[in-house]
Amino acid sequence: MLLQVEGLRVTYPVSRGWPVPRTSYLRAVDDVSLNVGAGEALGIVGESGCGKSTVARAILRLARADEGRVVFDGVDVTRLPLRALRKLRPRMQMIFQDPAASLSPRMRIGDALAEAIAVHGITHGGDARRLIKETLSDVGLPPEAAARYPHEFSGGQKQRIGIARALVLSPSLIIADEPVSALDVSVQAQILNLLARLQKERGIAFVFISHDLGVVRHFCDRTAVMYLGQVIEQGDTRPLFDRPAHPYTRLLRTVSPVPDPDIPVPPLAVEGEPPSPLDPPPGCRFHPRCPYAAERCRAEIPALRPTMGHLVACHFAEAIAAQEDA
Repeated sequence: MLLQVEGLRVTYPVSRGWPVPRTSYLRAVDDVSLNVGAGEALGIVGESGCGKSTVARAILRLARADEGRVVFDGVDVTRLPLRALRKLRPRMQMIFQDPAASLSPRMRIGDALAEAIAVHGITHGGDARRLIKETLSDVGLPPEAAARYPHEFSGGQKQRIGIARALVLSPSLIIADEPVSALDVSVQAQILNLLARLQKERGIAFVFISHDLGVVRHFCDRTAVMYLGQVIEQGDTRPLFDRPAHPYTRLLRTVSPVPDPDIPVPPLAVEGEPPSPLDPPPGCRFHPRCPYAAERCRAEIPALRPTMGHLVACHFAEAIAAQEDA
């Protein structure tokens, strides 16, 4: 495996109360385990605030992990000295959600790419300029784009620049955090096709974070579903979406737009909002909203276990599936 995430936990202190504040701990990521093979695309889906982006930042060590390990190509990133981590960073790159915010408005595009090349000592001089032109061409931009500023580009072109900035370092893994959510639908398709081509041609692995199940279904080989900081279902993308085993995954599938109106999507009656991650419920964290919840769900945390062809954290996944089939 190129990337292995084992038992990852990330917490943030939060002060509440007045006049004497009391510190609580927000469990943004709670015992998450994932793996990504070389050239594979893993999708991470879930509602806003479920911990998707925190997982991404912890993998790159942009967020501090309290527990667990992130092993990249046999190297434990969580315990790596900073000098050694800097040497590893070119192989682990990120594409951000807002391409405009991730580019300096005062820096030409060519200079932004040249800075990344220089910082990591990839090459210099004429070879660096040639690499920049080749990379811009690879993402569908003309060579003269190197002399222009970010404000001269459209949203889709800015995202291509963000992809080029990651690509210029020849990474083995790219973490894409909602890379198409800020773009028009037609531009989304262009960017997804570009990423798919780069994945095929260069053998790059992706961790693709999104709340759009249709995008994940199109791009990702496998998918992990997160709820309140935990992975509650994981497996091959199409079987997982076609026949979800966890009630929460069924909820996501129910509320997601269906491109084919002939595909039946049985409704799921769910009430209420997700609980606060500062005070998660005992047992299964989905039980306050789950129509199938029983006493065991309120008392016992379900383990992520293999069933129905994928991993599911639900005590009654098989019984729920049998009831739906009937």
